[in-house]
Amino acid sequence: MSNTIPYKSFCWSLGTTSFRTKNFNKTIEEQLSLLDEFWNIPENTDCEWSGNKELQIRYYDFMFRKEFVEGSSNNKAKDAREKTSGLVDIGLINEERKITLAGMALLDVSKSNVFSTNNFFQIPRDSFIYLKQLLKTSNNVNGKCIRPFIVLLYVLSKLEYLTMEEFTYLLPLCTDEENIEFIIQQIEKLRAHDISIDSIIIDRLMTMDNYKAGLELLLKNDVNEDIICTVGINRKSRDYDKPYFLLYNELYNVFIKNDKTATINLLKATKKVKIGVLWRGYLFDTIAEKAIKKEPEKHLNATIFSTVKTVEEFKKAFYKMMHLFKAKATLSDYFDLNRRYIKTTDIILFEDDTVKLDIVAKYFFYSIVNKLYKSAFVPSSKLFDDCKLEEIDNSIVIHEKVVINGINNEFNTNIKDISEAYMILEKNRYQRLHHLIDNKFTDDKILILLDLFKERKDSEINSMVTDNADIPTIFEYVLGIIWYKISNQEGKVLDYMNLSLDADLLPKTHAGGGEADITYEYEKTKYYPRHTLLIEATLADKTNQRCMEMEPVSRHLGQHLLSTNDMNSYCIFITNSLHINVISDFRSRKTTIYYDSNDYSKYINGMKIIPLQTDVLKDIISKNKKYKELYNIFEKAYQSDLKPLEWYREYIGDYQ
Repeated sequence: MSNTIPYKSFCWSLGTTSFRTKNFNKTIEEQLSLLDEFWNIPENTDCEWSGNKELQIRYYDFMFRKEFVEGSSNNKAKDAREKTSGLVDIGLINEERKITLAGMALLDVSKSNVFSTNNFFQIPRDSFIYLKQLLKTSNNVNGKCIRPFIVLLYVLSKLEYLTMEEFTYLLPLCTDEENIEFIIQQIEKLRAHDISIDSIIIDRLMTMDNYKAGLELLLKNDVNEDIICTVGINRKSRDYDKPYFLLYNELYNVFIKNDKTATINLLKATKKVKIGVLWRGYLFDTIAEKAIKKEPEKHLNATIFSTVKTVEEFKKAFYKMMHLFKAKATLSDYFDLNRRYIKTTDIILFEDDTVKLDIVAKYFFYSIVNKLYKSAFVPSSKLFDDCKLEEIDNSIVIHEKVVINGINNEFNTNIKDISEAYMILEKNRYQRLHHLIDNKFTDDKILILLDLFKERKDSEINSMVTDNADIPTIFEYVLGIIWYKISNQEGKVLDYMNLSLDADLLPKTHAGGGEADITYEYEKTKYYPRHTLLIEATLADKTNQRCMEMEPVSRHLGQHLLSTNDMNSYCIFITNSLHINVISDFRSRKTTIYYDSNDYSKYINGMKIIPLQTDVLKDIISKNKKYKELYNIFEKAYQSDLKPLEWYREYIGDYQ
């Protein structure tokens, strides 16, 4: 029997799984920069990309030389196509991998390293470009156009929020008008506990002709490997579904023949299936073979198979579960990709296991979404253009009053203009920051993170904080959070950290990079004068510390003192393990003149730099010391005349 049941997509996704990467913003910016450089090499300038394997291989080798990719590749041309495909999908480059006007706008922002907001939504400049691109981005699902981001806006306008499970498994099923309304209704039933996510997925699949045909074929025929491979409707190759025949037989033995001794063979059969972990979690309460051999019935969960009485019922159960788990595996795979692309806009919040619009975007898009929704089913002719919002769709017209009224309703205020609205939103950001600190950055978790930084367990750090920033950026961010807590959560720390933050107030790394300083401003109190504290951080080890950090740290502080003439300001340098001569150098700055390199008549007589190892920081956190106490400790240490090593041990902490 030949495979006569075609695969048809049941969902949309943003981008492609071949372009799923950490440091997402940075990677996109670096890729644009590489393409810009590559196409400006004379031998490449007039070449066509499509079908040109030699050129594609050349680009892969170019990426390798630039350390954008690592290791060897068995198919350089394919990898070159895949590494760039995600940028095609959102219109930053075209099919020929040439940078579009939209891509050039993003590249310009990256090169300028100026990401500050310049738009109505109060989001970074790069995020505003991503927002426009995602509003234009479309998928072709079985010949029908769908714009996923507009669908998300529409669904949120009807439901206010999505749980993470709803976002993962149900939102991508919204592939046309009929399915969108169906999913919205089903989510409402789900929240009323009248239905399950699994049943929604199954019901959605069984509306499709190919899945109906597969079930009919299974019911009408004796089951063999060929039948199973046919009704598996595999996207890539029917041969991938051969292990399901063994699984079918072992399920049949256990639940139709009632041979519970076959339970261990059923467990083994799940291990042959690529997504067998889903089957095992569904069928068993343990994966311990010894336990299942000893008491097979005890370790079988109650499932759809537990109540089947006839072969027909069994076939229906097998068919539905096979395609449910396949669908969930696909949707889980797409979740990470969809979230990464959507987060680039910085108008969608992913917090507390929910997905919702940030406040300005919420009231703006809710006011226009019914008109904008009409564009969700037609491709945009502006995908490659760096266009204005209103050029994307004529419904996207900024009305400040709509947002002002929305904020008044939400916060029970009586503001009159947008500047007041932004002040309220800033207050709300800090409330969300405090919630984030209370849940994600407790003292215990921060102490764990500091150990992970010292041991350079990068994957664990990414897991605890974010994988959209590199480890040095996360280190600076965590230090900013620490110092905010040390300062009794006073001051505008979101401004003091010279970092880009996403909508969830977590760090993200850009290709251009920037100053590593945290610039903390303190008003005068009875404990200290008005001053600015510069916090410099590095993860460089002792070997590299001297050449990498001594000059920049003193230069940053020196330039700050020259420009402000505020001699109360000083710098703290934080690292995992201090080089003794870094300590010595920073102590020598107490009596060293620092000149303005452009005007030698301007100089300062010495500067205050306090080096700290993170072990000292851990001690500060554990003992709950606050800045009003630390300031005097640092000042007393600064005034000491002890030699550097003795000085550090006497006033700062242990030094090995």
